[in-house]
Amino acid sequence: MSTLTKLKLVSVVAGLKSPAVLRRNKLTAHLGHQIAYAKAAAAGDVYAAKKVKFVTDAETGERKQVELARRVKQWWFTAPTGKIVFSLRYGAKIIEVVKGKNGIEVADMAELIATLELVQSAVQAGELDPQIEQASGALRAGFAKKKK
Repeated sequence: MSTLTKLKLVSVVAGLKSPAVLRRNKLTAHLGHQIAYAKAAAAGDVYAAKKVKFVTDAETGERKQVELARRVKQWWFTAPTGKIVFSLRYGAKIIEVVKGKNGIEVADMAELIATLELVQSAVQAGELDPQIEQASGALRAGFAKKKK
C-alpha cells in the first residue's frame, strides 16, 4: 500500500453533457461535412467522408480497423433563379431557421461556404437550440410505437 500513498487521490464525478449540447454537436459535425463538401465542389473535386469500421479477417480471424467512404448528401440545390438555396437539416427533418423560413439563399459557392461556416458558429453558440429541439422531437416521434 505504500506505493498508492505516493499518489494524489481525488474523488471525481464525470460531467454528463446535456441533450441540447449533444444535439448541437451532432448538427455541428454534419455542418462540417457540408462545408467540406461545398469546398470540394467549388474546387471541382469529389468529397467522401470517412468512417472507421472494425472487420474480422476471414483467414486469420484477426480484427482490424478499416476506413470506409460514407455517403454525404448535399443540403443545397440551385433554384430556377440561378441562386443556390441551402436548407439546414437535422436527420431527415428540415429546420426552420426563422418562423416560416426554411431556406437560405446565396449567390454562389463562395458565399455558400461562408454562410455554412456562419450557420455552424450560430449552432455552436446555441442560437438554434429551440429549432433543433423541435426537429429532434419530430424525428423521435417517427420512431415511436403506434398504439392501437
